[in-house]
Amino acid sequence: MNKEKLFLEDCKRLLKDRLLTEEKETIVYSYDATPGLTGETPIGVAFPKSTEEVRELVKFALEYDIPLYPRGAGTSVSGGPVPKKKGLVVSFQQMNQILEIDPDNMTALVEPGVVVAYLDKEASKFGLMYPPDPGSVAVATIGGTVAENAGGLRGLKYGVTKDYVMGMELVLPNAEIFRFGGKCVKNVTGYNFSGFFVGSEGTIGLFTQILLKLIPAPKYKKTFLATFDSLKNAGEVIANIIRARIIPATLEIMDNFTIKAVENYLKINLPTEKEALLLIELDGMGKDQIEEEAQIIQEIIKKFNGDYSIAKDEKEREKLWQARRAAFPALARLKPAVFIEDVAVPRTKIVKMLVGIQEISKKYNLPIATVGHAGDGNVHPMILIDPQEEKDLEELDKVLHEIVEKALSLKGTITGEHGIGIAKKKYILKELGHQGIKVMRMIKNSFDSKNIINPEKIV
Repeated sequence: MNKEKLFLEDCKRLLKDRLLTEEKETIVYSYDATPGLTGETPIGVAFPKSTEEVRELVKFALEYDIPLYPRGAGTSVSGGPVPKKKGLVVSFQQMNQILEIDPDNMTALVEPGVVVAYLDKEASKFGLMYPPDPGSVAVATIGGTVAENAGGLRGLKYGVTKDYVMGMELVLPNAEIFRFGGKCVKNVTGYNFSGFFVGSEGTIGLFTQILLKLIPAPKYKKTFLATFDSLKNAGEVIANIIRARIIPATLEIMDNFTIKAVENYLKINLPTEKEALLLIELDGMGKDQIEEEAQIIQEIIKKFNGDYSIAKDEKEREKLWQARRAAFPALARLKPAVFIEDVAVPRTKIVKMLVGIQEISKKYNLPIATVGHAGDGNVHPMILIDPQEEKDLEELDKVLHEIVEKALSLKGTITGEHGIGIAKKKYILKELGHQGIKVMRMIKNSFDSKNIINPEKIV
């Protein structure tokens, strides 16, 4: 009997009916949400329910030399959980309990399979919030977003996932359980372990419990829809809002291509003749401050020839945010595949990045729609292709290369929130250099000398 069968027999004894081995069931775990990226069909998919079960799976993997691929909801768009070799996918979707919300210490202890939006909803019952909100917030899991250090629409004001991880329990690649951190606001004992594990993309440990910081939910919100005849004016508004020392909760941009696609999809009277659209949301605890900041923003928009409207109530506010979140499904109707890029530049360079993307689109005659978290310089060009067309695939590779080069030329980064995974491995050398790669390999090898935890990712 070969080692794979022996390995699966041990897994079966441990998990009973929480192990999939039929190819018709496991094949869907060979890919994530990255268009056109498919890996190896796993030999099995495990659904552990406890830290001890995860630990046993790692022990089996070490004994039989079988790779493990941790997976949340599979919403990654960089190939993070995709198997590169024959191995076992470890799905954390059944480890989905909120173990504690501590309103006095403003923390939440959760299992990795908890959905991000669900945690935020439960925290709201205590007047608290969990700020990270990636585009897939309704289905993405805490474990996956911690592994990818996900950001989202509120990153400008509230930061990203790394800013909310206070501690963790995980199973190391040697099958030992490691716990660090706690509820103390200040804790500088030893190394910054959060820095090792948050954003590690499941390559140096399997998270089993995560302690998160919560913050008070704002009492007041005011949401603007501003439109402009030029990208330059939209960019000037972004720069001037920040220059006025106003930090909106969200400051999003959509280009003309996206505006047209979303309007055709939702029919909500978006101005399709405009070159750019900004969605701006202020929030806070004081109504007077919000009103004062809103007045300043109105004056800035007028100064740069923009038109604007303000949501009158929660229903109108939700309608505006529906437009932003509908960008991907609206574009997906236009072509068989939409490849979502993710680069970030200093926010003063965002207009140059947007113009550069338009020039790349014209150069290769591939439609590119762009949305982004304009306030923090993170943009998401969405390249529309037909995977059945060989020319589209050839041009796509060139387009992705030039978008990355443009971002780096503006002192930016090759990924703002989606991670490296498989999709961006070939670009990481351009940003970090040989020494950066060497240091990351040293870290990976020190944790995972047998290379069994999510191998062939990042480096």
